[in-house]
Amino acid sequence: MALAVGVALTATACGNNTTTTGGKIGGTVHFLGVWGGSELESFQAVLQPFMDQTGVKVEFETTRDLDAVLTTRVQAGNPPEIASAPSPSTLTKFVQQNKVVALDSTLDMGKLKSEYGQSWIDLGTVNGKMYELYVWASLKGLVFYNPKTFTAKGYQVPKTWDEMITLQGKIKADGTTPWCIGLESGAASGWPGSDWVKEIVLSQSGPKIYDSWWQGKQKWSSSEIKSAWTTWGNVLGSGGSNVYGGKNFMVSTNFGDAGNGMFDSPPKCYLHNQGSFITDFFVKAKPSLKAGDDFNFFPLPDGNSRYANARVVAGDTFSIFKSTPQSQAMIKYLGTSEAQAIWVKRGGKTAINNKVPVSDYPDPIAQNVAKAVIAAKIAKYDAGDLMPTDMKNAYWSAVLSFVQDQTKLDSILAGLDKVQATAYTG
Repeated sequence: MALAVGVALTATACGNNTTTTGGKIGGTVHFLGVWGGSELESFQAVLQPFMDQTGVKVEFETTRDLDAVLTTRVQAGNPPEIASAPSPSTLTKFVQQNKVVALDSTLDMGKLKSEYGQSWIDLGTVNGKMYELYVWASLKGLVFYNPKTFTAKGYQVPKTWDEMITLQGKIKADGTTPWCIGLESGAASGWPGSDWVKEIVLSQSGPKIYDSWWQGKQKWSSSEIKSAWTTWGNVLGSGGSNVYGGKNFMVSTNFGDAGNGMFDSPPKCYLHNQGSFITDFFVKAKPSLKAGDDFNFFPLPDGNSRYANARVVAGDTFSIFKSTPQSQAMIKYLGTSEAQAIWVKRGGKTAINNKVPVSDYPDPIAQNVAKAVIAAKIAKYDAGDLMPTDMKNAYWSAVLSFVQDQTKLDSILAGLDKVQATAYTG
């Protein structure tokens, strides 16, 4: 299913359409999510008006291994009231076990449908009921660069895949590694590389193959999926020779820090492929950076003209695991344009509520990201997030193995085929 991504860029303010939270209700909401550092700070900023208005205290618990921690908590009968929704397969299992609360009676569905693209509602729906609320979107496959160093070197933004490969060769010939890549993310290490693969699968082989793949119907060892890995390997170079620090640096460097080398003098790299949220990491690490002047992006070029302008998207989602007046009020609040605009203004997020105006985006880069989400002719949700947990974890682990030794690709893919044979049957 192609996403009709509902991010409307209106030029007018959204008015005083504040959400009814029930006034001062007090109490506590325990929230389990994946964010840390500056991302958690931004989420806390989002919730501050809610806490001020309602008197509800939100206690945060964060983990990068959300599926495992949440599953343990749910099975022990001690779930948080609200959690960042786990992988769709894990969420479906919770639904089947009656461990997660349907949101249809909590949310004003008529209002939600007027402010959300239907695809975002559909993505949160299982067996005809809505169990997760999508709040912010991010666009994958954006290649960030520093316009100042590009201009100084006479580099041109590539419009095709071949032009990008030519550019990386020129950068390397000039004495600098073309790319910065970081794959470390705690228990989720490897996911930034998985983004590369899924972006290439969609761009090279199209939405039909992409859907069959994440659904477990397309073998990892098939020519289409293998081709995506091989294409990424050509970007990395032998032993990671096209990436700053090589393979060991990739594996040991946190995804949020990896792109900072673009802004060093002299630059450690000139290109960094990441989701739209990464801009927040740039400016937190180097506050003097100015969007548009010091960093800009171009979409990862098409791998096949038949599937031009194909984009991978993702979203931040929330589910209620313990229904209380406090958790109901918080989930209502998160669906509003007022809540979503707070993080939008801080940078790094694109609102799903279409009442958030374009003027709320803090810079031209953020505005262009939101426009790119709308302009995508083929938009598909993150394949790894749609896979069963065992498959997703094996995928991320395979990325780390591939980076360490690309010659083992056939055995890596064979191993993924074995996981695929059982991961979808549970």
